[in-house]
Amino acid sequence: MVGVTPATDAQRRQDMNKAQLVNKIAVVYFSATGTTARVAERLARVTGGELYAIVPAQPYTSADLDWNDKQSRSSAEMNDPESRPSLGGRRADISSCDIVFIGYPIWWNLAPRIINTFIEHHDLKGKTLIPFATSGSSSIAGSVAALKASYPALNWKEGRRLNGADEKDIRSWIEKTGVATER
Repeated sequence: MVGVTPATDAQRRQDMNKAQLVNKIAVVYFSATGTTARVAERLARVTGGELYAIVPAQPYTSADLDWNDKQSRSSAEMNDPESRPSLGGRRADISSCDIVFIGYPIWWNLAPRIINTFIEHHDLKGKTLIPFATSGSSSIAGSVAALKASYPALNWKEGRRLNGADEKDIRSWIEKTGVATER
């Protein structure tokens, strides 16, 4: 090889090894009011992940989200463990992703039922799933435990509630997960 020095070859091998350690990441989220969307956008910037919104076929109205109304759409869905709201929008192409961050607001200490719809409509076997959530008061623990119980064959990692998290907070959390990112 003309013009290639041993240091250049070593650097190429090191760069190739580093590239193999970087995971292809998707940041998939459902956001009814925009709060989780803002966190997901920050997470995608920090990780270099592809951002996908989980969009319901029928958008939620303010009345649908009234958790004080036992007849509201969100209340009815959350009271029915078999409820699977239909998906709208473009289908997330996560087939080449190794890591999928799944974000949602916490409803009734659980992930909204549309998260179940998403999980059941995508092949997530062999991928690492990392939940993140937003909530006014609930921890993420109950929602993650329920997801793990519903989908035990999937590779779940510890999740985190990211209310008010800035990019520095998110970067610190990502480093603790051991996920190699492009950034």
